[in-house]
Amino acid sequence: MRHLGTAFLGLAAAGLLAAAGAVAQDGSTAYGDIMNDPRIKDHIVGDKHSGFVYATLATRDMQEDDFENPAFTWVSLGEELWDKQDGAMGKSCAACHGAPESLRGVSVVYPKYRESTGGMAALEHIVNECRTERMGADPWKWESDQMLGMTAFVKLQSRGMPIDVSIDGPARPFFESGRDFFFQRRGQLDLACNMCHEDHPGDMIRADLLSYGMGNGFPTYRLKWQKLGSLHRRFAGCNKNIRAQPYARGSDEYTNLELFVMWRSNGLPSEAPAVRR
Repeated sequence: MRHLGTAFLGLAAAGLLAAAGAVAQDGSTAYGDIMNDPRIKDHIVGDKHSGFVYATLATRDMQEDDFENPAFTWVSLGEELWDKQDGAMGKSCAACHGAPESLRGVSVVYPKYRESTGGMAALEHIVNECRTERMGADPWKWESDQMLGMTAFVKLQSRGMPIDVSIDGPARPFFESGRDFFFQRRGQLDLACNMCHEDHPGDMIRADLLSYGMGNGFPTYRLKWQKLGSLHRRFAGCNKNIRAQPYARGSDEYTNLELFVMWRSNGLPSEAPAVRR
């Protein structure tokens, strides 16, 4: 019975990755004529493809129009929070950083090694460090509207800039840990990240096109979620899909994986906040 169960799971996994009608030579797919859209050239750098390349035409239109992009509900919240005094010290983000434009180029280098903790820090970690240590305020939950709004607002300042994450020096062992995670089979379906996002980009998985799994659009508004969400939420969702136990958002495991994924995204333009299916 155990062997039959394993065989069944293997067939199920193969079915999920069936390349039914992936991308025809004329560029047409079940999503429409997406490969002939001239906009994709700005989202391909060498052999790297942003998730934008595999989005439907309607999804691309939504992302590129700030009035239609639903993520801007959270951006507006982040803009309000930027000037809001909070915590025992009565400070706001603006009190230290000034105009939000001063942070242009900051978000594209995260995750980043932090000497104070001896580990990697995602942008969300830094936001909460500012809140607790410099404002005397309570930290925000990782997936709270406040955190999503602030990270979306901060990342918007660097929109269009290339991702430029460093894996040198003390960051190297954390990068290697994230890389190992990416290639490690896990869960009841015995799948690894690379089996979808390196072996099958452009193939259909149920009704969606698989992408290269780049992180340059996060936080992202997913139509499936009807909400903005972090990259760590996406990691957790993938783990659940393959019947693996997810890690906590902000955990070392997911932060190291984020480092590897963002390194894979180096050179691609920051799209946050993006829109995806």
